[in-house]
Amino acid sequence: MDLPAPAGLQPATPPSSAHPRCEHAGAGGFQKKLAQGVEAQRQLHPDKRVEVWSQDEARLGLKPILRKVWARKGQRPPAFHRTRYEWLYVYLFVHPASGKSSFLILPTVNSELMSLALQEFQQEVDPQGEKVILLLLDNAGWHRAKDLQVPPGLLLLHLPPYTPELSPAEPVVPLLREAVANEHLPSLEVLEERLAQRCVYLQEHPEVIREVAGFGWIPNE
Repeated sequence: MDLPAPAGLQPATPPSSAHPRCEHAGAGGFQKKLAQGVEAQRQLHPDKRVEVWSQDEARLGLKPILRKVWARKGQRPPAFHRTRYEWLYVYLFVHPASGKSSFLILPTVNSELMSLALQEFQQEVDPQGEKVILLLLDNAGWHRAKDLQVPPGLLLLHLPPYTPELSPAEPVVPLLREAVANEHLPSLEVLEERLAQRCVYLQEHPEVIREVAGFGWIPNE
């Protein structure tokens, strides 16, 4: 018998299965490439700490997210549903080894805002420039844009195409979605407040993120 999840949280869905065009050899090759990249940066910067982080974006809006709930036998719980197509985007950064995280809520996704998110992230986790950070991210257009501005000390390492299961940030997205599941949100302002509360919760509980994002193949730091 399945037990109910802790209040306010639902177990994260397993990482997405590999796309048919993704070959296991490519995934293994990426893991090897990451390990080599970490070791190379350690050799180049023996005086700095090398960390591996992962980045993704989560789109959440006023369109309701419906989830199953517990109810008395013979009763059907009501769900308020009013579809509206207005969105916010959570730019999320996670450190798989520790469960630390950083979040930025923005109105859309593009190279300009991605540049801003990278700058804010770098200032938050390494304001003194004492680290080299390898950031894993997918191949979205704004992640590869020519006008993308990457702060010093931050190295972008793109995942192979069609491999969301390799991203430690991917299973964190459902943890954000559960903050607004089965909720009627009247405005983007209310949505932003609810998301901000969840982001603070996750930052204060790194063990929650580490449980879903602590992939064993990430190199030790």
